[in-house]
Amino acid sequence: MSKKHETMFKLEDKIESSASKIDVIKNLIIGDTLQSYDLEFEKLKKDILAKKKVLDELIDEVRSELNTSIDSISTDVNIRITELEKNLDNKIEDLGEVSVNKKMLGKLLVDLGEKIGSK
Repeated sequence: MSKKHETMFKLEDKIESSASKIDVIKNLIIGDTLQSYDLEFEKLKKDILAKKKVLDELIDEVRSELNTSIDSISTDVNIRITELEKNLDNKIEDLGEVSVNKKMLGKLLVDLGEKIGSK
């Protein structure tokens, strides 16, 4: 090897040696503190993830209950509307072949609207 290459290798060894010495000193001074911080952060991370999982499960449970309630209410409203339509049809049939009195029909529709609005 030429002298030029030997010098370069010696410098690289010294740089690596200095860097490793600095790392050793750094670890001696603040290594324990950093390790304890790392442990605390890991504990916090695990705790947060566990709580997130619980919250996600609660959200899914509430979503399921809400969907069930909405379906129940929708079914109930549909049943009531069907009953109201049947009652209106029955009232119209009761009038028979007699011409439908506009005033009476208007009153029936107002009564129907009030019943719907009150529920």
